[in-house]
Amino acid sequence: MLLSFYIFLYIFISTTPFIEVPILNTLEMFTSDLRLKLTMPKGIDDRVVIADIDEDSIQDVGRWPWNRAILAELIDTLFDHYHIKVLGFDVVFSEPDDVSGLKVLEQLDSLKINDSQYLAASAEFKQKLAYDHIFSEAIKGRNIVLGMVFDQSNTDEINSLKKTISTIAQSLAEKTLIAKPQGYTGNIDIIHQATDSVGFFDNPNISEDGLYRKVPLFQLYQNGFHPSLALAITRKAIGDQNYYFNITKTGNYQAIEQVQLGSFIIPVDKTGSVTVPYRGSAGSFPYISVKNILNKSIAIDALKNRIIILGTSAPGLQDIRATPVDTAMPGVEVHANIISGILDQRIPYQPSYILGVELTIIIILGLLMMVVCNYLSPIKTMLFTSTLIALYLILNFLIWQQGIVIFLASPLLLIMMIFVVHMSWGFVAENNTKNTVKKLFGQYVPPGLVDEMVNKPEWITQEGQSRELTVLFADIRGFTAISESLSPKELSELLNLVLTPLTKVIYDERGTIDKYIGDCIMSFWGAPLPNNNHAEHGVSAALNMLEKVKQLQSSFSERGWPAVNIGIGLNTGEMSVGNMGSEYRMAYTVLGDAVNLAARVEGLTKQYGVALIVTEFTKQAAPNFIYRKLDQVKVKGKNEAVTIYEVVNFIGSVSDELIEEIRQFHFAYEYYCQQKWDDAAGILNTLANQKQSETNNVLYQLYLQRIKNYKLSPPDKNWSGVYSHQTK
Repeated sequence: MLLSFYIFLYIFISTTPFIEVPILNTLEMFTSDLRLKLTMPKGIDDRVVIADIDEDSIQDVGRWPWNRAILAELIDTLFDHYHIKVLGFDVVFSEPDDVSGLKVLEQLDSLKINDSQYLAASAEFKQKLAYDHIFSEAIKGRNIVLGMVFDQSNTDEINSLKKTISTIAQSLAEKTLIAKPQGYTGNIDIIHQATDSVGFFDNPNISEDGLYRKVPLFQLYQNGFHPSLALAITRKAIGDQNYYFNITKTGNYQAIEQVQLGSFIIPVDKTGSVTVPYRGSAGSFPYISVKNILNKSIAIDALKNRIIILGTSAPGLQDIRATPVDTAMPGVEVHANIISGILDQRIPYQPSYILGVELTIIIILGLLMMVVCNYLSPIKTMLFTSTLIALYLILNFLIWQQGIVIFLASPLLLIMMIFVVHMSWGFVAENNTKNTVKKLFGQYVPPGLVDEMVNKPEWITQEGQSRELTVLFADIRGFTAISESLSPKELSELLNLVLTPLTKVIYDERGTIDKYIGDCIMSFWGAPLPNNNHAEHGVSAALNMLEKVKQLQSSFSERGWPAVNIGIGLNTGEMSVGNMGSEYRMAYTVLGDAVNLAARVEGLTKQYGVALIVTEFTKQAAPNFIYRKLDQVKVKGKNEAVTIYEVVNFIGSVSDELIEEIRQFHFAYEYYCQQKWDDAAGILNTLANQKQSETNNVLYQLYLQRIKNYKLSPPDKNWSGVYSHQTK
């Protein structure tokens, strides 16, 4: 109870303005972004259109910046042909256009060439090449808003600044948290004087993580208010309405909470910023290529009476912004979202009384969690906590739909932290369960699987079950001879050096070690945790075990030890699995005919001269390998025949020559089953005489010897090729 109270007190104090907790701020931003994404209206708002300087426009018109005669043509086209409402420039024209060649003419004029034809041509070309003049003339008398940039640290004043839209007293300016830039970059005079409206497009209020969540509607320069580009464009769009600032004063607290623009009320925070009301990800507004506007290939209705913002989506022009709803949104679309939000009156805001509401919520939630949970069982505590979280989320989202922002992360964190405290005994119990599982299964299965079993205890049981599993037996060939050539110490060391990496291979393939039987490893897949790909993992482990043994040979040779080879057999089928034994000793193991068959198959590896044999059941369950059909056999103790296969390798890891060799052997085996002894022997002799490994020669000689015997003593006419083994 005391710890819960400390948590409540910490969250309560963190909610007040007296202390800031970075982790809470981060959580609040994250949850607020999620709420925004879930409640965005989405869809396309065609009231605001982006005149896009895209890659097609740059390729068609030329590299940016374009000469301003082209921009003048764009203005004329937009207003005269398309009859747009407003045009805003998300760009600043801070330097004269010097790409027209006008300077060259002025230099020629300085030579005082006294030629009437030259003078006439010069005057005509000067008029045509005075791009800044042409551009400014196109601007005059039209609803156009130019862009500019404020500088928060540099005191340079580049070009001119428009008259402020309002001013405040120095004493009030000092108390507000509105951005107070030190300098600015405006448009050159001839362009600056052509319009009465300019708005800044810089953002000094970017979040700590670099996202555009809030954008200032105005900044204070020398105690005068200057509007943002979005605000200035909106004002033009609704008929040049006057600005009114609603200043709230409570004791020493003074802030501008609203801006009124005609009948539109725009709430702002203490920094004069709005929370950007994103409609959706990038593309929530129509993008029309400037190229298509200039060549008038767009329908007039697509632009008529629209608010147009000239901006760029071309990555090379570096106007891409990271936002909560899209990591790469063209900056021009941020302005469009603000304009759309103002027109729809859906700018979120935090009224001055909201802090009291938030603190009250913290008190209510904290008391409910601390008091009620003391009287509830763990299950009921979980249900109560879940219900409380759901109710607060519903309340929060309903208030958000009304345009009011209240915090989201702190109450949820408070509920969850107190819940954790009340449920701590459950974690202790779970920890005991983990220790029990590790104690019971740690000696059988890899650590990774133990962790999964701990997290999903409902999946495991020690009681006997019948499951389809894949079981593997691996045995060191000629172990008796090896043991006779080594001292007991060397033999123990050799076994450790062989069994340790083989065990690791099994663990890597999510297998369970059943037991070590002298020089033999028994393992299985599919228990204690279910595994739909148990056969695939088993066969893959077997191939990797063979490869691991090959890698050990060089080190054994250096020690003077004999070479070590292993035989492996696998089978897939229904078997009993669980904790079995006596009251004196128990073991988690598998039992059943399917297990015995795997052991018999491993024993056959010596007779067929191959390292790895699987049954038809494993082959069917693990199709992603290259197999060689070896035989149909009845193993000792079994009456039913089973087809056995050699696993050659992974698909894609076998040469074309070996694929052809396997194919030829399969032909020979078919002839063998049909009692076409000479045809089968012919193929087998050809294969045996080729450059084959010793292993393959054992297989070919085995069948050649059988054919020889069958020629002398033919089997029954109905014989299907099944061979009965009388030894294990």
